[in-house]
Parts: sequence; structure tokens; C-alpha cells
Amino acid sequence: MASPSSNPTAAQSWQDVCSDPSLHDLPYKIETNARGQIVMSPTHLKHGAFQSEIAGLLREQMPTGRVVTEAAVETEDGIKAADVAWFSSTRWKQVHDDYAASIAPEICVEVLSPANTDAEMQTRRALYFEAGADEVWLCDEEGALSFYTADGLLESSHRVPSFPSTVSL
Repeated sequence: MASPSSNPTAAQSWQDVCSDPSLHDLPYKIETNARGQIVMSPTHLKHGAFQSEIAGLLREQMPTGRVVTEAAVETEDGIKAADVAWFSSTRWKQVHDDYAASIAPEICVEVLSPANTDAEMQTRRALYFEAGADEVWLCDEEGALSFYTADGLLESSHRVPSFPSTVSL
């Protein structure tokens, strides 16, 4: 299987999407699929509030490294945007100039929306792990978090053991 970074078409396609002025300021999360087609998902205020809360807590608990929202990650199925991501300082130095990270951040967080399915989230977790993530966190619509490694569900995050299992708005 080819690594995502070995596919210059995916990176160039994502750079084109990011540079397209007609796509700026849309109220949608934009990603691409493996064919380079744009995929848009509507978001709502609660989604953004959970995203912001998780980012703030991560920044407090992981002061070394970089917290990024809407972090574009190259995967085998196109560019996926993690709602919140944490990069170690070392990994951040590798990708900070990229339009999309050629290696996933160590922690990728997805805030679920009503349209998300279990199958979609299983696939997304697998894509992030294949791209190099250590953990993938899911935040449900009530703020409950679940933490995963490639081996499966965890009781709590291994990277941030003190991170709460629920975030409040």
C-alpha cells in the first residue's frame, strides 16, 4: 500500500482546495475522498463548542506540542480533517509547513454529529492509525469521550491519562 505522502496528486489537490476562494468561509467541514472529490459536512454550534473545549483542555494538559483544530491529514482515503489534533513538538516540526499533514498527529479527535455512523467512525479511526496516529478520541453529542488505540477501546487516554471522560458546555 502506498503511503499518502507518496501521492503528490492528493497533496496538490488539497492545496488547490485550500486556495480556492469560492470555498472560503463556508459553514461546512471540507475534506476529500480517495478520488480527490470534495466532501462537505455541515456542522452546528454545539459541534464547534465541543471542539473548542477539547482543544483548550488539551492545550492545558499537553503544553509541549501543538493543538490544531480542523487538522488536515493525508490518509489512504484522501484528506480527512480531525476536529482537534495534538502534535508532539517533534512531529509538528515535520509537518508545520504542509497544507495537510503527511503523518497524522499523535492524537486525532472527532466530534460526532447526528449524521456520523459507527461504520464511518471505525473507518476514520483506521485511516488515522494507518497515517501514524497513536490515539483517536471520539466525542459524542453529549460530550462523552471514548479513547482508542489501534488495539481498541481504552479506559482513558494513554497519552493524557488525566483527560476527562466527559466535557461540559
